[in-house]
Amino acid sequence: MSGMGRREFVALLGGAVAAWPLAARAQQPGKLPIIGLLVADMPSARQQLVGAFVQQLRELGWIENRTVTIEYRWAAANNERLAEIAAEFVRLNVDVMVLEGTAATLAAKQVTSTIPIVFPVSGDPVGTGLVASLARPGGNETGLSIQATELGAKRLEILREAVPGLSRLAIMANAGSPQTGLEVRAVKAAAITLGLQASAFEIRRPEEIADVFDTLKGREDALYVVGDPLVDTHRVRINTLALGARLPTICPFRNYVEAGGLMAYGPSFPNLFRRAADFVDKILCGAKPGDIPVEQPTKFDLAINLITARALGLTIPPTLLARADEVIE
Repeated sequence: MSGMGRREFVALLGGAVAAWPLAARAQQPGKLPIIGLLVADMPSARQQLVGAFVQQLRELGWIENRTVTIEYRWAAANNERLAEIAAEFVRLNVDVMVLEGTAATLAAKQVTSTIPIVFPVSGDPVGTGLVASLARPGGNETGLSIQATELGAKRLEILREAVPGLSRLAIMANAGSPQTGLEVRAVKAAAITLGLQASAFEIRRPEEIADVFDTLKGREDALYVVGDPLVDTHRVRINTLALGARLPTICPFRNYVEAGGLMAYGPSFPNLFRRAADFVDKILCGAKPGDIPVEQPTKFDLAINLITARALGLTIPPTLLARADEVIE
């Protein structure tokens, strides 16, 4: 049945009757299945993503506090919290964990090999050892891979189109994040292919962001920002300092461009969280995570901030603007 047809069908039956067989999915009579949802940032920054996840669950018949319970936890970009939250989910005996980011999933892997885990976003789940392969994850995890290492080359090509005479590239990454090392290596390799000189500048704490820009000033032509929860949380600061240092930025996701970055190319995050709900549905219906293939994004957004371009004195080529999904002016 098509999505629309199915919705009409459910509406026709009436909510209560349509939800009735779903209650039978819970393991014990009277016990609702529990989803432990860990989000990497603060609630305000992730409202849209959580909304997309909950809405898709609803469409699949999992209605919060009626047919399913959701335990929300916020890591606030603090990696030390991840192991604590994962252990708490084990104590709560959740039926499935939904964990944003590679670091959170690796932390949970340490505390459980039996509770199913779904990751809505992972930079490179095979490279970081989360799963055995995309087609057959094995173990107790599955989810969505954004193939961050493969996106590096594409982002550099976009940056080169926008910044004439680009020759020296700075890469900013959180050294404490499991997948960023893989992406930095991939970006450096892509830079060599394009004839660019690339240098990596690592941070581990928010206090180190300003120091990086002091080092960068006047030495580099542009900045490649590697995404992870720490960098994500401080994206406004990073983009403000980049503008002060007159550095055009290429960022991982469109919310960086809304925060003053020049350009971003990456998967749609609400779309990834929506699709994570499909994995949860399969698991609550009895599928084993190790048998559910890891999927990849189908939708990538190119976002360009023309206010930032003007402040940097850059003219974005019309051909690039025509390909943008979002232009801020």
